[in-house]
Amino acid sequence: QVQPVESGGGLVQPGGSLRLSCAASGTISSIYPMAWYRQAPGTQREMVASISNTGTYYENSVKGRFTISRDYAKNMLYLQMNSLRPEDTAVYYCNTGLSSRLYSWGQGTQVTVSS
Repeated sequence: QVQPVESGGGLVQPGGSLRLSCAASGTISSIYPMAWYRQAPGTQREMVASISNTGTYYENSVKGRFTISRDYAKNMLYLQMNSLRPEDTAVYYCNTGLSSRLYSWGQGTQVTVSS
């Protein structure tokens, strides 16, 4: 049973950067795409970026600002977030990129963008 553990969130000013990390108890599948999701208060969880063996996907609002990467050897997933905006404020989660193959959700990591 894979359990993601997200870290790296925090409070940052608009225009700042953060790097989120996702570790896991258990080996993250090398077959499934992996993804970062976020959920702001009162909204549904949405996928913001995913990575697979064939490429990457970014939600329009984060294109050019966020970069997803993974380290197979370390069993890690990352999200580099630059030029952060107040609307990026949310709890960020990692999981597979397949709705039919989701792992248990972790606690997430809070990202707050505010001056």
